[in-house]
Amino acid sequence: MAGTVDPGRWHARLGELTARYEVPGAGLAFLHEGEVHEFAAGVLNVATGVETTTDSLFQIGSVTKVWTATQIMLLVEQGRLTLDTPVVEVLPEFKVADPEVTKTVTLRHLLTHTSGIDGDLFLDTGRGDDCIERYVAACADLAQNHPLGATQSYCNSGFTVAGRVIERLTGKVWDAALREQVIEPLGLTHTWTLPEDVLRFRAAMGHMEGAPAPVWGLMRSAGPAGLICARAADVVAFGRAHLGTGLLAEPRAMWEPQVDIPNPHTLGKQWGIGWILDEWQGHRVLSHGGNTIGQAAMLWVIPDTGTVACVLANGGHTAAFQHALATELFGELLGLEVPPVLGPPAVPFETDVERYAGVYERAGARITLTVHDGTLRLRMEATGALAGMQPPMEFDLVPVDDTTFVGRPEGQPDWLSAVFYRLADGTPYVHLGVRATPKVA
Repeated sequence: MAGTVDPGRWHARLGELTARYEVPGAGLAFLHEGEVHEFAAGVLNVATGVETTTDSLFQIGSVTKVWTATQIMLLVEQGRLTLDTPVVEVLPEFKVADPEVTKTVTLRHLLTHTSGIDGDLFLDTGRGDDCIERYVAACADLAQNHPLGATQSYCNSGFTVAGRVIERLTGKVWDAALREQVIEPLGLTHTWTLPEDVLRFRAAMGHMEGAPAPVWGLMRSAGPAGLICARAADVVAFGRAHLGTGLLAEPRAMWEPQVDIPNPHTLGKQWGIGWILDEWQGHRVLSHGGNTIGQAAMLWVIPDTGTVACVLANGGHTAAFQHALATELFGELLGLEVPPVLGPPAVPFETDVERYAGVYERAGARITLTVHDGTLRLRMEATGALAGMQPPMEFDLVPVDDTTFVGRPEGQPDWLSAVFYRLADGTPYVHLGVRATPKVA
């Protein structure tokens, strides 16, 4: 029956799902009918065998972006700025390659991934308290992935810039401002950003292909875009605060749809302020995921039921694991059907694939599409700072309709979706992994 929670069953079930999806260790917490339930499974590091406990800290990756967006919204509520304040009004030194974007890009553009600033600049600017300031200075050469406001493309760099806005307005480094604005008001005891603080707790190590990752975490300059480490229950407490029980006077302002996501088959249909927005059987769903080096996190909030859930994992087939867990959890708690991952159509769909062949490129990634025997084949390579971290991905794309394709890398249980589309000016793009990549050749 939907609604009842059997802790013993969920403890066992988490263990079974981690084993099925080759996840070394996982933390799960959920708020249901006013009560928080916590579970853990597996190990934090296969090399040490230290077991996962409910108070273990995992890297929550880009779920951090909702925290950074919340910090900006707290400053908006204090009248320190508005979402439509140009970044240069707060940071006169800020610039990107396009002088018009430099003058006109706003906080709203940054928090909704509509700035068009090429977003995957991973740059180590050191461990000092000036690392975000130095990162923002390095953005001066960042080109446009798309014209300002023309579409949605995931932008890590925009959130580091937003972090610098927070630093300027609070007079504190981002980590300290986060503690003062969010962590301490919510009474969170297991939420930290710097490795020397995380070390004081049981902390997860990321895994790649079953072995510990070559490095523990990303560079400090990525902080506002993805460096929070937390236990699952702390992330749930943060999600709960967005139901109107803490922090913001008007949390719903962050749920207002700001832009449609060109590929609605990956994470959701629209972006709000920080949040990804979707609808399951008429229920509004707020969510955000995060991936770091061998770790993955997912946070879901179902406002009309007051249900919040977070799952943290340190490797394995994390996307399939998260989806399987959500499907079972929300089905059991709420009788709610989580939409299945888009896969190939039952009846093969015929379309002209030659028109999509070519090279698509943005900062950090090059996608080459070729046609072999009438089948579109995708090769995706990481470029820049993360080039050595990820091997190239190569797989065939199967058409679902004229513009939507799915593919599955060898040995992976997860189908990935790609949507081909054109901007208003006619420029061709592919939208894959919540990023818009323009065709360059």
